[in-house]
Amino acid sequence: MFIRKKRNSSGSVSIQILKKVNRRNILIKTVGSSKDKNEIELLYEEALKLIPELTNQPILDLFPSENSENIFDTFVKNLSTNSVLCIGPELFIGKIFDYIGFSKITKDEILKYLVITRLINPGSKLKVIEYLKRYRNIDIDIMKIYRFMDKFHNKYKDEIEQVAFLHTKKIVGEITVLFYDVTTLYFENEDEDDLRKIGFSKDGKFQSPQIMLGLLVGEYGYPIGYDIYEGNSYEGNTLIPILEKFEQKFNLQKPIVIADSGLLSKQNIEELKINNYEFILGARIKNENHITKKRYFL
Repeated sequence: MFIRKKRNSSGSVSIQILKKVNRRNILIKTVGSSKDKNEIELLYEEALKLIPELTNQPILDLFPSENSENIFDTFVKNLSTNSVLCIGPELFIGKIFDYIGFSKITKDEILKYLVITRLINPGSKLKVIEYLKRYRNIDIDIMKIYRFMDKFHNKYKDEIEQVAFLHTKKIVGEITVLFYDVTTLYFENEDEDDLRKIGFSKDGKFQSPQIMLGLLVGEYGYPIGYDIYEGNSYEGNTLIPILEKFEQKFNLQKPIVIADSGLLSKQNIEELKINNYEFILGARIKNENHITKKRYFL
């Protein structure tokens, strides 16, 4: 529908609402007529208000009169919609997600949602729900995400690591270098269980139960795999087991192992030598004895 100003033979101007049907303009309603300029503009604005009622759709007047500025401002301020979605991350990161092969692991979209929100809006699982609702207009119950996380570790972890490893190998070739490090993740809940234990916290949360996370990455930081341990474990005891686990899983050909000083123990060094690993272990110069300092740094 549209509005027409029709000049009459009497000199007055009629404000009409018309609709185009089969190339013909059909008169729907004559709002009124007047010779007074101000009254004509008021009739025009009244027609603007009537069109949404007649069509159940709002109208945007592209050529408003000077007196209709307030009507236009009010119209714009009242615009709202739930159909505008944020699709940029889905298009960009989603393409990468699919290209690597993660979408073949499960048809459950929660995995993709978790990955995308972790990259562009990192936070808690509750933050994931808020993001999906605000930017994707998707409602997901928090318990559904928690159930998926259990399924993730028990069912999908090995497949995800396999897909990530094959993609890394495609990019860098044979895995000749492995970087290993350990961190702690604490929980606000004070209760301990078989995995969550109070231990040495790298976050300074010594009264909070925690788990220990060991991460292996290859050259350029591409992920190889991870494992989790009891929160009161000694991080040095995780090095050899995780190396052996992923060496067997991916048939690695004795890559060079690089780790920090927290994993520098005589037992680990001996076991690395026994298992024919070349290695680089970081250490603080001030903690070394005089002979070592003289040998390597003078």
